[in-house]
This record gives sequence, C-alpha cells and structure tokens, in this order.
Amino acid sequence: MPLLHVDALSRSFQSTRALAGATLTIDAGEIVALMGANGAGKSTLVKILSGVLPADSGTITLSGQTYAPRTPAEAAAAGVVTVHQSTDLIGAAGLTVADTLLLTRFSQRGQPFFVSRASIRRQAQAILDAAGFDLPLDRDFADLTAADRQLVAIARALANRADLLILDEPTASLSIAESQRLFTILKRLRDGGLAILYISHRTADLEAIANRVLVMRGGAVAGAFKRPIDFAAAIETMIGRKLQSARPGIRNTEGPPVFEMRDAQLRSDSAPFDLVVHTGEVVAITGVLGAGKSRLLSAIFGASRLAAGDMYLDGRLHRPKTPAEAIAAGVAMAAEDRHRSSLMPANWPGSSLAATISLPHLSKWYPHGLLFGGRERREAEKAISRLRIKASGPQAPIASLSGGNQQKAVLARWEAEPSRLLLLDEPFQGVDVGARYDIIKAIRSRSDRATLIATSDPEEAHEVADRILVIDHHSLAAVPHGTPSRLSEETHA
Repeated sequence: MPLLHVDALSRSFQSTRALAGATLTIDAGEIVALMGANGAGKSTLVKILSGVLPADSGTITLSGQTYAPRTPAEAAAAGVVTVHQSTDLIGAAGLTVADTLLLTRFSQRGQPFFVSRASIRRQAQAILDAAGFDLPLDRDFADLTAADRQLVAIARALANRADLLILDEPTASLSIAESQRLFTILKRLRDGGLAILYISHRTADLEAIANRVLVMRGGAVAGAFKRPIDFAAAIETMIGRKLQSARPGIRNTEGPPVFEMRDAQLRSDSAPFDLVVHTGEVVAITGVLGAGKSRLLSAIFGASRLAAGDMYLDGRLHRPKTPAEAIAAGVAMAAEDRHRSSLMPANWPGSSLAATISLPHLSKWYPHGLLFGGRERREAEKAISRLRIKASGPQAPIASLSGGNQQKAVLARWEAEPSRLLLLDEPFQGVDVGARYDIIKAIRSRSDRATLIATSDPEEAHEVADRILVIDHHSLAAVPHGTPSRLSEETHA
C-alpha cells in the first residue's frame, strides 16, 4: 500500500483548470521529484496536499485513510509537512532565528505559559543540530538572507514528526555546499522511512536525489521516469515540444563600453578589480553565496556604496546615491527576491500584471498625477505576447501567476522603457526550462544595452552569457567560457 495515493484530483479557478485529473502515488522511504512548467499544476497540487486549498473532485488517501485537510495545521497533524518556495511568512522582524524555529511549538497545547530565553535557545539549537545546519540563533529574522530563511524553514519542518515532507524548490537560494548538506539530510530521512515530494526545476538536484521523477503538464501527470532518468525526455514531456538549446552564440563586442568599473573595491579588505561591459553584451557573474554578487549589483544600482574606485556609464562618472538616480541615468535592476523587491502584495494597489510593469515608470508615464490605464494596458499586452506570459489579461493579479510568469513580468517592467544597463540578480530562481528559454531569448534580443547577471548556478551562467566572471571574496576574475562542469569546479573549489 502506498503512503500517499492521489486519484483524479481536479481544481479550477473560475475558467482556468489548474488540475485536471492528477493521479500519483508515493511510497514510504522514497524521494519522488515533481517536474513541470510554470502553470502545470504543481503549486495547486501542493496547496491541496498541505491544506491550503480544497480539491473540486478526486480523492486522496494517506496510509490507507481518507485525507482531506482543511488547514495546514490539520495537514501537519496528519503527518504532511510542507516547506514552500517563498519563506517570507515563516517569521517576522523582531523574532530571532531561535524564536522562528520554535513558533509552531509555542502554539501547541500543553506548552508552559512562561519560557526562558535559555530554554528557547537550547531547543532551537537541538533543531539545528538535527538538521545539520549552522545558523546564528540570535539574529533577527528580517536580517537573514534568502538562503538562511530557507534553511530555517526546512529545519523547522524537519523538527515536526512527519510521514510526508513536501519541499518546493528548496535549493533555489542555497549554495552548492548547503544543497549537498541538505541532500545528505534528506537521504538519511528517506532511509529512515520518510516519504519526500521534491519539487524543483534543477535537473542536477533531481539527478542527485530522486528515486523517481513525475512530470506534470496541463494539470495532470504526463510522464513518469525511473533511474537512470532520461532528463531530455522528461523535459520534452514537460514543455510539450522538442528541447531547444538556449545556449547563445558568443558575440564579438569590440565597440565602446557601456559600463566600466576601475580599481573598484566592494569592501575595504577586498582586492580591487576592473570591469568592462559592452553594448549588446551579456555578462554573467557567478560564485558561492556571500561572495559579493548581490553587493556588486547593489553598488551599481545606488543601493549601496563602493569602498573605493570609480564607475562610468557611457563614459560619464556614475555615482548614484539612490536607485532613483540610477534609473534616471539608464540603469535598471531586478533584485534577487522578486516577492520582496518587485511585487506588490495581493489586494494592494499595483498588484496586477499591468501595474507591476508600470510601477517604476509612473512619474514618467503620468507626469500630472492622473493615472490612465491605456499605457499600462498596452505595455502589458505587448509583454504577454513577446514573453509568452500566461495570464488572463493585463489586469490579472500578479499573485495568480506562476513563478516563471511573475519573473517575466518583472523583466517586462524594465523592457517597457529604454535602459543602457540591465542588472538581473538570480533571474532564473524558481523558473522552469520553458520559461527560462523565453527569458534568455528576451534578454539576448536587445542589442541596445548591456546586461549584467548575477547567478549562483554555473549552468545558468553558461546558458545565458557571452562572458562569465567569477566573484570570490568580493573581487572578480575572468574565466574561459568553457563547459559548465569546468566552470562549476572553478567556482566552487
């Protein structure tokens, strides 16, 4: 008897059918990977399994018993624990890492009314030790990086007694070393009898950890693959067409530079470096987490300062004091965490697809303060067509779009107005192969600007860039544009 059996599960949102008879099984003591293009139904399936949404039809059994959780708490009590891709809601400013790790315990019955700080730290450290993670217990949750928030979420989930652990893109913000440590933990849990549903777009993750791969398309399971996994066939099943390489042809950029850094230091103790990016060129910067990728882009965008050195944009000194000054000079940026930096919360003004695109351009598009929807609508319609955004229309809530389509909307924001330098920080985070191809095609179709991309994934760097630079200890070094495996070894040695 399988631990989990999902039979003919369906769910619709008005006229959109998110699940169309999805059927799958998971046994105890195995890791089943779930692949699917953005919008294939993965998130809806996970929300039903985790008690966030009810199904319209179909049945689920867990250990032979009918399973229909009405809340995440009911799902957890039944033995199903989920770690979602976005970890913003697992904690809040003012809570320490230790507090966040114990939040679910604080709400359980039978807990003491008073608890000492020493007891909280002791229990939290035990959770981290069991998970194999090293995190600062007293750091404020608001100050954590995306990677550290992911580790907190996973550690807290592992602390709950579960029969089925659902992980949605768990390595999206993790370094290679952190990912490998997570894989070791998950294999140990699997060998102990835990069932794991692992959702990821990264084939390297699935190759390392999955016993089976299920592929979703159109709201149903369209294919199943056992080890050794034929990932080319799995990806073609996922996107519904023959796999096309997005690998760019390298451009010869001998013209004048768009952007330069001379004797730049990101920190006072880091080595100085130079950087030159030419018109039409796509340069990728890769390196481990904490090496300085985001700090470099932040300094160019005026959100932080260089410790030393100068920057030049089209030959003119570039010293933006704020992002607004950088935008006015012709620099655009999509930051790492789109949920925190680029998207408005649901039900807020500006939370539609059209408003997401127009947000940084309001003063230019509507100089007299009167908002007319015509420009917004036209730009959104062009973006839907050009980037193949799957949305009901320009006014579709941005929260209703899948992760890949949200990322396309963020890119469309900076495609709507001319820029000289586009900065993209982890642009393929949580983006499937098909959407990644569309985004790369859009990035490389522009010859009127330079593009600088920060990514922790050497495979992604190899796929998108004309030239690759490695950042280490907040300083840059060029590498040959060779194979991904060679680059990976150089980057993470």
